[in-house]
Order: sequence, then C-alpha cells, then structure tokens
Amino acid sequence: MGRYILSIDQGTTSTKAFLLDKKGNLLASSGMPITQHYPEPGYVEHDPDEIYFSVLRAMADVLIKNNAVKGDIDSVAITNQRETTICFDGETLRPLHPGICWQCRRTADICRRREYEEKIRMITFKTGLKLDPYFSATKMRYIFENAEGAYEKAKDGTVLCGTVDSYLVYRLTGKKNYLTDYSNASRTMLFNIRDLRYDEELLELFDVPEQCLARPVPSGYDYGEIEISSDQIPLTARETEVLEILNGVHITGVAGDQAAALFGQTCFGEGDSKTTFGTGCFTLMNIGREPLISKGGLLTSVACSIENDIDYALEGSVFQGGSIISWLKDEMGLIREPADCDRICSSLKDNGGVYMVPAFTGLGAPYWNPEVRGAVLGLTRGTGGDYIVRAGVESIAYQVAELILLMQKETGIKGGEMKVDGGVCACDFLMQLQSDILGLDVLRARSDEMTAMGAGMVAGLYSGFYESKKELKNLYVPSKTYTPKMERSQADSLLEGYRASVRTLIG
Repeated sequence: MGRYILSIDQGTTSTKAFLLDKKGNLLASSGMPITQHYPEPGYVEHDPDEIYFSVLRAMADVLIKNNAVKGDIDSVAITNQRETTICFDGETLRPLHPGICWQCRRTADICRRREYEEKIRMITFKTGLKLDPYFSATKMRYIFENAEGAYEKAKDGTVLCGTVDSYLVYRLTGKKNYLTDYSNASRTMLFNIRDLRYDEELLELFDVPEQCLARPVPSGYDYGEIEISSDQIPLTARETEVLEILNGVHITGVAGDQAAALFGQTCFGEGDSKTTFGTGCFTLMNIGREPLISKGGLLTSVACSIENDIDYALEGSVFQGGSIISWLKDEMGLIREPADCDRICSSLKDNGGVYMVPAFTGLGAPYWNPEVRGAVLGLTRGTGGDYIVRAGVESIAYQVAELILLMQKETGIKGGEMKVDGGVCACDFLMQLQSDILGLDVLRARSDEMTAMGAGMVAGLYSGFYESKKELKNLYVPSKTYTPKMERSQADSLLEGYRASVRTLIG
C-alpha cells in the first residue's frame, strides 16, 4: 500500500492535484489555469484538451514537488466541475464541439420547448432537478443539433458524450473504461435517482442515445488502471518521466465537486450539512437513504456512494456570496480588502435597520425570482458606508440560513451543526452571525480544499487505505468552532428584517 492518495480536483477555472496521507493532510500542486471562452453573451466554453493536459501537469507538479516515487501512490481520485459537457470521438479523442460549461446559458431556448415544458413534473420527480440550462441533457441536445455528424456517431457509440469525470477516466485509462459516478450522473437530467440508471423516458425525451453515455457506477469503485502514453502528452521530459510512476495505479474514487465536499466534511449522517462559501454559496444536506423531491425549489442528487451504501443530498445555491464582498471593494470602494469587513462590521453596535437584498442576478431558493434586482433598504440620513458593508456581509448569512431552514422544514430533520469551508469563512463576524441566526454550531474546516479531501477519502475507503467512515470521522478537526451567542428573539428579528426587505422588493 502506498503512502498517499493522489486526488485530482478539476475545477471551472483551474486544476489542482493533491497528495492525501493517512492522517488527512493534503499536499498541493500549483494551480493549472483553465481558459474560459465566451464566444457570445451567455456562452461559456472550455477546450477539452486543455482540461486534460492541465490534469497531467497538476499531477506531475505535485509528484515532483514532493519527491513521490513508484509505490508511493495507493490509488487515484477525481473530483470535477459538474454538468460541464464534453462530446468527443472515442478513438481519436478529438472533440466534436468545445466543452459546454455548467455556467453556459445557451440552451435556455431549448428548455422552453413545449415538449420539455410539458414534462417538467416528470423530469423533477425522476431526476430531482429543475428543467434548466445548468444541467447536461440540453447541452448534449445542443451539440447533437449543431456539431456535424455528432448525433449519428453517438447512435453507433463511436462518439462519446458526458461530464468531465467520465472524459478524464476514459483518457487516463488509455481509452479502456468509460465510467461516471452516480453523483455526476445525477446532474445530467437523464439519470433516475431512484433506479440509479439512465431513464428510458428521459433518454427518449431529450433524444440522447444511451450508447454514447458513460456507465454509472458508485463513487467508490475500480475505474481502471492509469495508462498514460508518453507520446500523447505535450509535457517536459521530467513531467513525462514522473507521470509514468502512475501507470498501473487504479482510480478508485470519483465524485462531483459538491458531493465530494460533503463527504470530505464527513457529513455521513442524516441531517449533516455543509456550506461552501465562495463566490456563491453551495449548501448540501445529507438526507439519508431515500430521495426527497423539494417543493421549495431545492435540488436532490445522489451523494458519494460506496457499493450499496447510497445516500442522497438536498442542495441549494446562493448566487451571491463572496461576490458581494468583491462588489463592496471593487464597484463601491467601501473596503480596501476583504479583511476590512470584520473590522467594520464589529465596530457597529447593530445594523442600523439597513438590509441588503443582493439579487444581482435574481433570487434563487426559496424565492426563485430571476427578474428581481438588488437593493439596499432601510436607509436614513445617518446611514454611512459602514452600514452598507455590514448589510452586505449580513445578507450572506441570511441567504444561507433560508436554505438550511427550508431543508429542515422539508425533511423534518433538525441538524446539530453546520460545517463550512471556502475563502469567505475567514470572516469571523459572518461565521458568528451564521451560527446565531441558525442556532447551530458552525465548524470551519482546517482546509478549504474539501472537494479534493472528499474524493480522496472515497478512493481510500474503497481501496482499503482507510478502514472505515469512523476512521475518517476521527480525521476531521475543525480549525474553529462558532457557537450561538445571540438571544433567539434577536436572531429571529434580524432574519425577519431580511425577509421583509425581500417581500418589499418583489412585491
């Protein structure tokens, strides 16, 4: 058994690789940037070859930096940006179309087609998702309608179409295995989350040939041996040499980024939740062994799975998280650096009745109003810039609280704590307010790289590197814990003030 799990984190703007050891420590590569292309307004694309080569460079970088040698690597894990769709020739590996990013909105018109709108309830019941350009099915439909020969070749299986994880597995195993895990498959809008397989009715509805899709398997699984051919990679001789130590090592863990982060935070029990505070905020709650279809617009997906150990997760997204702090700094000039937020917010005895509704691009759950735009309410003659800063920071906590409270209401589960990660967690004022509003302990992870941590844990649990979930639980040590300090009536009053501001704005 090797000393490390090699965990690949293929993200939207960069790729990193990590060495995860038995004690849960992560050694990181440099970030390898990924170019996002914007051919038209609302369009976001990737070059699939660039994605693959960024993975190779990241793996080589972390192995070289840490003097890893043959035998050091127990197994390999992959976590990835979800929903992004790649269509490529299974033999030549040539992309038939640029990769369509999860952020891309080009398929909005496809989503408005009558044949799909008439099936919205069926789509949601089977997939746990909303009919939206976010997910992969309409991206595949777009490629089949716009890339010459793609649909015909997909029908005979010579062209493959899938998410980033399946593309990487196929290339890293020397074209031997075309597999995807349940957490990624459940974001395609073609996967029945109850049956854990592609749904015939959905495949027919979106006219996607099943033979072009990757086979869905659990997150912890033997995805095959690494087989990297040196004559196919545009790397330096040293990078090529070091990558050869991976040949023969098995990929034993694959998971979409948010599912991986939930696992990395050791949210193994029903009601356990995590929020990643980044540009936006992603909140997931483990809801146990049965899927639940939300009435409030939350999404349901399969969480990380190992063999028959299947959990489901409810997911909600806050569109504006760290982007609010960037706005306060870059557009408003109210802070010089993000760290100023703590000082400013703590210097005020209260929020002065000022609330921000940061609907820069509309509101998500529980309001689902894409047309409303942002506003600051409760201004008086005495309101200064510091109050607007505090209102912006507070709005992040209110948005996340509404997601958690909606999850608790729909599931009947009252969680005992919320685990958090992401760069915005550095704001102590925000984390303490989050704890106060929810009435829950908030535990900040010791690392913000929980996607890589989670994928590595899955791989290690399957390979035997780790013995049990109990062992993984013992590896989790928060860097800081925030406990509720505010009177419940005061916390409820603050949240109601935010809700009243939203009601005023949307009428």
